[in-house]
Amino acid sequence: MRTPRPRIGVVVFPGSNDVADALWALGALDAEAVPVWHAERALPALEAVVLPGGFSYGDYLRSGALARFSPAMQAVADFAAEGGLVLGICNGFQILCEAGLLPGALRPNDSLSFVCRDVVVRVERTDTPFTARCEPGQELTIPVKHGEGCWYADEELLAAVADLDQVALRYAGDNPNGSVGDVAGVVNAEGNVMGLMPHPEHAVDPLLGSGDGAFILASLVDAARLRLDALAEASVRR
Repeated sequence: MRTPRPRIGVVVFPGSNDVADALWALGALDAEAVPVWHAERALPALEAVVLPGGFSYGDYLRSGALARFSPAMQAVADFAAEGGLVLGICNGFQILCEAGLLPGALRPNDSLSFVCRDVVVRVERTDTPFTARCEPGQELTIPVKHGEGCWYADEELLAAVADLDQVALRYAGDNPNGSVGDVAGVVNAEGNVMGLMPHPEHAVDPLLGSGDGAFILASLVDAARLRLDALAEASVRR
């Protein structure tokens, strides 16, 4: 009997331009991907949530600063607080930092220029729901496309992040934006929320240039399926 596909919501903000890519990539990896409008105050039944890339609300104030106050983000915060899996990609990473769900802030690239190219990231942790398919130290080729991707933390926060081992990905060699410590992706202290600047949804098939993004998204689908199975088992027990 075929295991039901986990439902993963992709939040759609005004200005999000990678929604279709995220929906397609998750579907290709055997998830039931569903769009969730930013004005929704409650999430549908989901096993995970993805905040996609783009320019939410035009990024007119600061990347992610306005999206952080959208009704759906309160629902996402509640979902995360209950242990729900949340992945933020590029603009989604910026939103999660603005919302206080992840440490640090995303600032303009050191070059003050938009960057759009493949980069190599090194996997620092494999014990998260987003990197479980990876090997320690594995290098992944995934594209970036951002103008405000420089992850920043002051010395005190950086020390706290290091103490909690929250860095999941680092740029290997070429740091495209000047991020402190070459940080490309971080997780929260509990490990159920992750943000990264590279776009794994654009690298799930070698025909697109790389299939390495599938390591990230397939790990999320695996974890979402485990969550679905656990919820189903708990329901049977009741």
